[in-house]
Amino acid sequence: MNFYSLNKIAPNVSFKDAVIKGLAPDKGLYFPVKITPLSQEFLNNIEKFPNEEIAFEVIKQFVADEIPEKELKEIIDETLNFDFPLVSIEENIAALELFHGPTMAFKDVGARFMARCLGYFNKEEKTAKVTVLVATSGDTGGAVASGFLGVEGVDVVILYPSGKVSDVQEKQLTTLGQNITALEVNGTFDDCQAMVKRAFLDGELIANKNLTSANSINVARWLPQMFYFFFAYKQLKSKHKDLIFSVPSGNFGNICAGLMAHKLGLPVKHFIASTNINDIVPNYMETGIYTPKPSKQTISNAMDVGDPSNFVRILEIFKNDDAKLKKVLSSYSFTDKETQNAMREIKEKHHYIADPHGAVGYLGLKKYGIDPNAFGIFLETAHPVKFLNVVEPIIKETLELPKQIKEVIDKEKVSIKISKYLELKEFLLNS
Repeated sequence: MNFYSLNKIAPNVSFKDAVIKGLAPDKGLYFPVKITPLSQEFLNNIEKFPNEEIAFEVIKQFVADEIPEKELKEIIDETLNFDFPLVSIEENIAALELFHGPTMAFKDVGARFMARCLGYFNKEEKTAKVTVLVATSGDTGGAVASGFLGVEGVDVVILYPSGKVSDVQEKQLTTLGQNITALEVNGTFDDCQAMVKRAFLDGELIANKNLTSANSINVARWLPQMFYFFFAYKQLKSKHKDLIFSVPSGNFGNICAGLMAHKLGLPVKHFIASTNINDIVPNYMETGIYTPKPSKQTISNAMDVGDPSNFVRILEIFKNDDAKLKKVLSSYSFTDKETQNAMREIKEKHHYIADPHGAVGYLGLKKYGIDPNAFGIFLETAHPVKFLNVVEPIIKETLELPKQIKEVIDKEKVSIKISKYLELKEFLLNS
């Protein structure tokens, strides 16, 4: 399988090179040259397969023969060693819980898959040490830190916006040590992401460092997120209803993966990209004009993104045809107040505790409307305990800490504070 840059100036590359490079030399995101739909027989019998076999069928065409079947299946087995349950909220609406992994966020799947792919390539090729450079608005950092912890030949440098991630999220990315370093940036997530992108285009850094990214711009982080949608379909197929997914969206990697699953033949009637007040894509869907803005801080901080990287991939899936895009995708934005009210309603009426991101997904379903012939699924992308200062005052209840959180909450934070790109560059050159 070859991948091409969406800026269409750089040469095509293999899956391995796309994973190691992260971003193309022309600043473009990599996208598969060909997408072959899965067989109807497989989709018709999906409930007969374990999750690991489903994931293998979904991902194998993109990896091709660059990782042998035996090793790829081992990578998938190690990636998917936790559950993805659907929890009924009300009639015809359920939450797909993606937070049962080690850092209690949906990004555990992509981070673990990518770490193991990179570990395989390093082991087989004995390549020079790779530095994984990643920006996080909350959950990516912890998932990447956990996924790559102790991986031989890989150093991880995580940039996060100071004061704009939750206490639990910060502990998950600043307390592991070993090959993980956290850089605390005086700025927003967009500032962190801009620094990372600039580093990939810095000739001096490229000459001295083997850099890659573990944000959803990396194909090995992004593509495994297709798995969730197939797992949900497997659980709901017997209902014989039109499926509608509402995905809390920040950098748009998850919703883009869902649309890729649809491209592979997954029978989904509609997708909803639900955002907070960082409403760049909802505005685009109304006006047809993409206008990035500085991100605004909200209680759903992992979605505080003012220039979502993966939206360009969504446009590519639909060949930049807005009419086709709008048949499959809607996008709505919601305020913090609306999100808080939704969390309160879900708890009081349905006895379920949603995190601020899942609540935005729930609101998206409600705004779109679920008729009796349809079934709505909103993605619960992180455990509510990761947002204690937001969740507990709303539900008026103290949450018990799961063991994954207890393991890090009392550890000492270790970070290096930076404000400018040159400080990042100096750190990388000297590390």
